[in-house]
Amino acid sequence: MATTALPLRRLLLIAIALSFGAAVSLGVARFAYGLLLPVMRDDLGWSYTLAGAMNTANAAGYLIGALLTPVLIRRFGSSFVLLSGALLTSGFMAASGFFTDAWPLLLQRLLAGVASAFMFVSGGLMAARLGAQAPQHSGLLLGVVYGGTGWGIVVSALGVPAVLKAAQGVPHGWAWAWWGLALACLIGTAILVWPARVLRSAPPPVDVPEKQGSAQAPSSLPWKSMMPILSGYTLFGVGYIGYMTFVIALLRERGVDEGAITVFYALLGLAVVASGRIWAGLLDRSKGGGAQALLNGLLGVATILPALTSAWPVVLASGLLFGGVFLSVVASTTAFVRHNLPAPQWPAGISAFTILFAFGQIVGPTVVGWVSDGAGGLSRGLLYSALVLWVGALLAWRQVPLGKR
Repeated sequence: MATTALPLRRLLLIAIALSFGAAVSLGVARFAYGLLLPVMRDDLGWSYTLAGAMNTANAAGYLIGALLTPVLIRRFGSSFVLLSGALLTSGFMAASGFFTDAWPLLLQRLLAGVASAFMFVSGGLMAARLGAQAPQHSGLLLGVVYGGTGWGIVVSALGVPAVLKAAQGVPHGWAWAWWGLALACLIGTAILVWPARVLRSAPPPVDVPEKQGSAQAPSSLPWKSMMPILSGYTLFGVGYIGYMTFVIALLRERGVDEGAITVFYALLGLAVVASGRIWAGLLDRSKGGGAQALLNGLLGVATILPALTSAWPVVLASGLLFGGVFLSVVASTTAFVRHNLPAPQWPAGISAFTILFAFGQIVGPTVVGWVSDGAGGLSRGLLYSALVLWVGALLAWRQVPLGKR
């Protein structure tokens, strides 16, 4: 594998800038909704099932986008797809502030999911290539890129409550929060221009097909051999999204004040940022499903804690643990692809994980919302999410490196 002369410091700067793709596509476009769900539900009279369906629609759009992205990358290149997805995501986030009926809002969440998948899949491919420039530091670089989701969460945690407070007394004041989030997405898009240009102009360290005609189509993926880790990742999608969708609503139900919720969510976001450094060595060493199994197991612990107790130190520990782990599960799939597949199969491998991740996220919010509408409420919904995560951990543990199959 050819290497690049770029020093680690410059690679880290590129990774930090590229991390704003994750900040926009997940940190803002997906997870900020958890902060808006309680006020929108109260204002519009939603059930928890309908409130969860909003993130189900977003995940369905994410699935559509994940299916389309490899074709678009081959046709237009990953840099173009990344920036186009960022602009579209910003527009759809803004559009969500103009509707109060459920169906238009579901449509906007779906379209935002499509656009965010364009960003996330293309950004994941670019992150894999960036990691290949310095294989001994690839876990760190991947962690930095995916950890950018945390910056989006922090911006949402600090910005959404401030906007909601300023819009008190305004009919449907939550619309202003959507417009503020759209502005944050546009700022993130501007930052992405530099890494998109650098990674487009720099020669890749390996011959990865980028556009049609540049290389032969890669052979089919070893689906059967990858089934344990693919299955575990699907259940990760089902389990983690229940926490991120409903944990803020649970805290509000228990009477936690807005300042404490802001601290909780901001600390969760900062833990996401730090997670890239925490788990870098594990991602470099783990060639099979061990990393994903460990991280899924820890997520299950973080998810069940708020369901068992309302003690504030335990709830804060749950947020810190969850934030410090969940995006590293996503990074573990890119690391697995890099460790086990030839470079021409990287786009297909990353897309396969993303598609199954989307399937899990489609199921998760609506099912957890439906469970939470029954006896036991949101606490029981998080209990089910934790159990799903632990089953996913057991499945991923069975994954061996593909070279040993």
